[in-house]
Amino acid sequence: MVVVPLMVKRPGNDGNFDPRTWLKPGNDADELPARPSSLSDENSFDPRTWHPRQTGSKSSLDHESRSGEADPPSRGKRVLTNPVPLVAVAALVGACLWWWTVSGGSRADPAPPSAGDPALSGETRAPSLAANDQVPAGQGNRRRLRLLSRSDVAASLTRAGIDGETAARAADLVSRTIPGGEEIDLTISLANAAPEDKPALEWLEASVTDGSGVRIEPGPDGLTAAMIKPSLTRKVTAVRGELDTDSFYTSAVSAGVVDSLISDFANAFSFDFNLQFEVEPGDVFEVAYAETVNPRGERVGKPGLLYVSLTTADKSKELYRFKPPGEKEAGWYDANGTSTVKALMRTPVDGARISSKFGYRKHPILGYNKLHGGTDFAAPSGTPIFAAGDGVVEFAAMKGANGNLTVLRHDTGWRTLYLHQSRFAPGMGPGIRVKQGQVIGYVGTTGRSTGPHLHFEVHIDGKKVDPMSINTGKSKRLDGAALAAFLKTRDEIDKARAAAAS
Repeated sequence: MVVVPLMVKRPGNDGNFDPRTWLKPGNDADELPARPSSLSDENSFDPRTWHPRQTGSKSSLDHESRSGEADPPSRGKRVLTNPVPLVAVAALVGACLWWWTVSGGSRADPAPPSAGDPALSGETRAPSLAANDQVPAGQGNRRRLRLLSRSDVAASLTRAGIDGETAARAADLVSRTIPGGEEIDLTISLANAAPEDKPALEWLEASVTDGSGVRIEPGPDGLTAAMIKPSLTRKVTAVRGELDTDSFYTSAVSAGVVDSLISDFANAFSFDFNLQFEVEPGDVFEVAYAETVNPRGERVGKPGLLYVSLTTADKSKELYRFKPPGEKEAGWYDANGTSTVKALMRTPVDGARISSKFGYRKHPILGYNKLHGGTDFAAPSGTPIFAAGDGVVEFAAMKGANGNLTVLRHDTGWRTLYLHQSRFAPGMGPGIRVKQGQVIGYVGTTGRSTGPHLHFEVHIDGKKVDPMSINTGKSKRLDGAALAAFLKTRDEIDKARAAAAS
């Protein structure tokens, strides 16, 4: 431990601690070393200029003022045993030792991280079983991997510790049984007979989304493969909720309805409800839908609606989805087997809001009162427009302020007009027969229009009528074998709803 005094007061120096003023050479050349005159810098304090006296006595230090001033008068002999320079040198050495210690000089420098060090790259590697890792004797090691394709099987088995020949053979068997382009769930079971043994393959299973795949096991003659059949189950979910103050969409999603089903729900009631004006917060809805799930409980394909109901202050409706024998498509029927389909749809566009009703109004562009002869449905450009009923295309072209216009003549003799379309559906033209719900065009803002919307008109006997107020016609009721099949389906749906809700 070196004790450094704060200041050493030296006679003649007035307490100055500047090392350049210590021990100036005086008249006594025998006691103090003289610097050779050959040194070019007479004021240098460079330690390399310190040297033994020319007289051969013990080494000493030559201290000379860098200020260039004359040496002070001699005050008698000053020898190296003077405590002032010894303390100063000790202080200097102690300071150097202290700095060297705190800077880490006494510790070995750590090895620099390698380029693949996770601490450098930020990468987190999951632990894996290398080829030389061991599994305790008598214990299995089972792991499950999700692979992007069958081409990853061999490398995954090799990383798990399986020898290359076995891994290649197993990967070949997987490729023969599983089609390309699908993700694969790979389950590997490993074991070893003794602690020093490498992991050995007990069995592996490779399967795709529907649960089908292959099971591979070692045998006396090598690896054997057994096919796994698809394992899919039907799951029914029932959801009940209330409408909130925002929209039916947010209400349904909050209740747990799959968002892809919300449009189908709205279409089911397209003949009976206007979901913009005829529903209020607090109205109750229910949805039951079926989906196919694999052994992992994951959905395979799209879910489908089975049942929908809506109860408002004014009316209530419950509908069942059913495909009558001989029909190409399923439809919606009430509990008695009566179809919801009527001669005309009130809302020929999905997800739209009514931005302007039928009646007299001040025209937003012309600026004067004028009969608004239809209903405007505001929707984003490109939204599909459906034929409101079965009929034949009379006109499909650009027509002045109407923009892109389609006119349909229906079997009842009524006509429907669709204005301001961005474009027509492929194949639309005069004489083309269309069915109710078929896409005939897309929402736009062509012609005299202030924004993307569909202007929809209904003409009866040549007169414009309010599409929202007309009687859209009677519905058909199932009978005979079709009715019996429907009632059976209805009861099955009700039973599934009850089970799902319990």
